[in-house]
Formats: sequence, structure tokens, C-alpha cells
Amino acid sequence: MTAVYKRELASYFRSPVGYVALALYGFLSGFFFINQYSGGNVNVSNEIMSLASFFVIIVPVITMGLFAEDKKRGTEVLFYTSPVSLFDVVLGKFFAAITLIAILFVNVLVHMIITAASGGVVNIGTWGSVLVYFFLAMLFISIGIFASALTDTQIIAAIISFVVILCVQLLSTISSLASSAVASLLSASLFNLNPEKVNSVCDKVASAISWLDPFSKTNDFRYGVFSISPLVYCASMALVFLFLTYRILEKKRWSQK
Repeated sequence: MTAVYKRELASYFRSPVGYVALALYGFLSGFFFINQYSGGNVNVSNEIMSLASFFVIIVPVITMGLFAEDKKRGTEVLFYTSPVSLFDVVLGKFFAAITLIAILFVNVLVHMIITAASGGVVNIGTWGSVLVYFFLAMLFISIGIFASALTDTQIIAAIISFVVILCVQLLSTISSLASSAVASLLSASLFNLNPEKVNSVCDKVASAISWLDPFSKTNDFRYGVFSISPLVYCASMALVFLFLTYRILEKKRWSQK
């Protein structure tokens, strides 16, 4: 795993990917910080959560080539024919991507120092936002790695991870739309249901979809209200996608024999 980790982390800076991510992240974090700073009301928690919403762009950039590039070059055969565990390969690439996210986050740490020195808001809620940020990063990077394992084209991998992450980020909106759609369907004379029953079903549908939303689960952290269950949820979902990635690779390993 260590060898894979070092190789992938170094590869970010031997190709344009790492520098594109640095430039994109630097622009976004600088924009959010300057926008608050010029308004005289700096709260780094707002910047951190705004950056988390841009994982939909940043994560596909840094994960699209993790497996797709190996497939394109044919070097993925080395993973299938070597005695190394495929799950170690997945974890090595995962931790390399997380490390790059941590490197990008240095920008925010600098902003936190400037904010504290300027009398801005850096409190327990800020550190709660930092914690949430990295757990969300783990979840979305695992999705990006899964997407990269599905195809040998980086662009397609980026599109798949973009769509999936966007859907996750829009779960609150999707829950409202689904609730309205169910209400329209059940209100039809065909079902002959009373309004209370319809509202009850719609509420359950909306609640079921909203339950999957990691942003709503972790929203209280930015206010200094901590809970272990949202973090367990993010970590568990990340493990699910990493395991699915492993299963895809394992299937291909046996198909090579």
C-alpha cells in the first residue's frame, strides 16, 4: 500500500492534475475569503463549507485518472498479476487523494491564522467544519475512485463522479421534488386516498431521501454541535464505495486468468 500511495501522490505533481487542483482550489478559497474579508465579517466556517460544496468539481479532477489512466496505459495488469492485495491498492490511491486534499487545505489554514489575527471568528464551530470537511472529502473521493475503476477513459470517469456527487449534494432538493411527485400521483382519483394519508406518505418519502444527505447530517458541526453518527455514516459510505471498487478490480483480476 505504501508503494502505491507514494507513486500516486508523486504522480499528481508529475502531471498537470495536481497543479490544476492547486490553482482551482487556490482561486476558490481566495475568492471566498476575500469576499468575506472585504465585507468585514469573516467566518472561516462559511469558507470551508462553501469549498465542500465545490467537491463536485475538485474531486473528479483529482480522482478521474487513479484507475482509468492505468487501464489506458495497460499498467493495471501489474496490480492483477502481483501478490499485493487489491484492497491495499485501492487504499493507497485513496490515501494519496486524501493527502492532496490536505495539501490544498493549507490555504484555509493560512486564512484561519489571518482571521484569528484580525479578530475574525475562529471557534469550536470552525474546527467542527474542518472535521466535516475531511469526512465529506473521504466520502466523495471514494465515489470518484469507484467511478475511475468503472472505465478506462478519464473524461467519462470525471463525468460519472460529477453526476453522482452532484446528486448527493442535491438530495435535499431531490427529496422535495420526489415528495411533490408522490403527492401528485397519490392525489389522483385512482387511489382515492384522504389528504392526511397522502401527506404522511409524502413526508416519509422525503425523510427517507433526506436521510441519505451527508450535508444535512453534518450541518450542526459548524455551530459547535458534535455527534458521532454523521461521521460514522460518512466513513461507512466511503468504505462501501471502496469495497465496490475492490470488487470491480477483483472481478477483472480473475478475468485475466
